[in-house]
Amino acid sequence: MKYFKAIYPLLLVLFFACNNSSIKKEDTIVSKLKITDSLERVEPPNWFVGFKNTSLQLLVKEPNIGNFTPSISYEGVQIKKVHKATSNNYLFIDLVISEKTKPGKFNIVFTATGTSEKVHTYELKDREKSPEKYVGFNSADVLYLITPDRFANANISNDIDISMKEKTIDRKDDYARHGGDIKGITNHLDYIDSMGFTAIWSCPLLVNDMKKSSYHGYAITDLYKIDPRFGTLKEYRELADKAAEKGIKLIMDQVANHCGSEHWWMKDLPFNDWLNYQENFEKNGTLITSNHRRTTNQDLYASKVDAAQNTKGWFVNSMPDLNQKNPFMAKYIIQNSIWWIETIGLSGIRQDTYPYPDKEFMSNWAGAIMAEYPNFSIVGEEWSYNPLLIGYWQKGANNRDGYESNLSSTMDFAMQKKIVEALNEKESWDTGLVKIYEGLANDFHYASPKDLLTFPDNHDMSRIFTQLNGNITLTKMALSVHLTLPRIPQIYYGTEILMNDFNKPGDHGLIRTDFPGGWQNDVVNAFDGTGLTSSQIEMQRFLKKLLNFRKSSKAIHTGKTVHFAPVNGVYFLFRILEDEVVVTIINKNDNPLKIDLNRFNEIGLQGKIVKNIITDATIRWSDSLSLTSKGSIILTTKL
Repeated sequence: MKYFKAIYPLLLVLFFACNNSSIKKEDTIVSKLKITDSLERVEPPNWFVGFKNTSLQLLVKEPNIGNFTPSISYEGVQIKKVHKATSNNYLFIDLVISEKTKPGKFNIVFTATGTSEKVHTYELKDREKSPEKYVGFNSADVLYLITPDRFANANISNDIDISMKEKTIDRKDDYARHGGDIKGITNHLDYIDSMGFTAIWSCPLLVNDMKKSSYHGYAITDLYKIDPRFGTLKEYRELADKAAEKGIKLIMDQVANHCGSEHWWMKDLPFNDWLNYQENFEKNGTLITSNHRRTTNQDLYASKVDAAQNTKGWFVNSMPDLNQKNPFMAKYIIQNSIWWIETIGLSGIRQDTYPYPDKEFMSNWAGAIMAEYPNFSIVGEEWSYNPLLIGYWQKGANNRDGYESNLSSTMDFAMQKKIVEALNEKESWDTGLVKIYEGLANDFHYASPKDLLTFPDNHDMSRIFTQLNGNITLTKMALSVHLTLPRIPQIYYGTEILMNDFNKPGDHGLIRTDFPGGWQNDVVNAFDGTGLTSSQIEMQRFLKKLLNFRKSSKAIHTGKTVHFAPVNGVYFLFRILEDEVVVTIINKNDNPLKIDLNRFNEIGLQGKIVKNIITDATIRWSDSLSLTSKGSIILTTKL
């Protein structure tokens, strides 16, 4: 007993010393980890803890990596299965990351008999915010679409990158790079905010290491890297953060259908079916392009050969078609989208060429994203003028084939075309403004009309000012309609200063003209108004006034819609929510006209004061209204 009492203090000291040593070892294990990323590629480059879906599939690219066996020793991370590819230079590793896994770094050790082991350090990061806080865009927003290479050049040092295949810059060439970058957008957030835009949709910013004409961003050659001529990943995140400080959401343009022909994997494809029609391409260089018959997605009578060529054909010769039926490709694309949402803090995704990939995959892709981010938004591009096709792709559509897209929004090309026709055509029973009236009547077909994306133009079509033959009044009328419809509006950069493509209508290079003032020594600066014509200033002020009014108009955001068939070249559209009423009047008459307002008594405006949101003039809604000239008038009961 005396012996025990004598050594007891010593045992106690040793116990706590050992215990403290253990704690310190656990706390410093990451700091003592030898960090290495010697492998050619591991993608995604990192991941995050806390997802509902606890699976992760790593693509590993390294010479002869197929001869190696990976192992991981990190609590909460387990290798479920290892897949060899057709190419011995790839491995696909299925991981399970438990819900209790802590963020941190760990080594993936690759071993093979008679060969030195390979080690790659991988990181699981903590998520910066809860999934519910990734709030998407909606009908309260107005998106500002930007082609980054043509908006503003803030960093001339990244204009040319000698490591890239296209090594020149030439602002005189509509299809060359001009030097616009991410920093150029960030530097002009004050302008974007003051104009009244609440979200930015930028054309793709990822690496497009193509030999020429890669400025547009849609021929991606690395799905995990920002093109250095646009900037850095840090600058992209900075754009998102600084935009968020102003209440501006950031939407990423993504491409699931195809990649650029210079994509890094094209020199060593992992599987024999990584691409569609891959065998033709590899054997004799034959390229089978898409027939672009997008209706085969819904056509009850479509032949198999037509359907296959739409979905499997290459979009163009320089854009290989990705095979989403390959389960590894499918997983790769889904994980890539989620990685960008988390890494940048996105508010939405615009998905390019939506009807071209495998439609079952696209349902799974959108479903996987929305399962993790219930308040997120995705808009898909369906370039169709048929409302039946547009509505097919929206979540909740009552499709005969039972297809559920999981897609919150589609692009309303049908309404875009109807508005242009309505304003350009002469008035008659079935031409002119009735095109808007009947176009909006198609809303009964859509699962959620207010979640469709409407737009006067975009980066792939003639500028609205060109479509309306250079008529400023008609352009204002078009904007008035788009911005008061039950829709999510998108405006292309430069619309506010009447940018056009008159010299070569429809030419993509000209449509994507440089925004004046975005480059050093520009004589005209649209950001501060220097050198603008009176017409450009007038349009800029008009749109600014309308956009900023729209910001606070709940009636436009979510109100009831009532419209009246056009009579004598005049169309009335009402948006109503509680005591707020917004009235859009489109008048195509050059001569003065008196309107009998008793026709609109059901709206309940009799005797009320309404204000013109552009001029601030007020009138009392009475029995009649005199319209003195062609144009649009937007009235509100909010004084």
